[in-house]
Amino acid sequence: MTSDLPIAEIVYALSTLLGLGMIALAALRGWERWLAFRRYELERAGPTDVAGRIDLADMRERLRRLEAIAAGVDP
Repeated sequence: MTSDLPIAEIVYALSTLLGLGMIALAALRGWERWLAFRRYELERAGPTDVAGRIDLADMRERLRRLEAIAAGVDP
């Protein structure tokens, strides 16, 4: 019995899946680094007034939600 798919097509399909996986991992790493950078910016810039503190708390909550989404957890 022979297979209907030639070996070349299987190799192309596996190569495509591997390439997509590598791109997805690179995008995820970039996303995590961007989130870390935003967290650093938020920690570095101290709020000076009440409105600034509210904005900072709102931004931190948004970052927590984005991290939950990136981790695949429903916030």
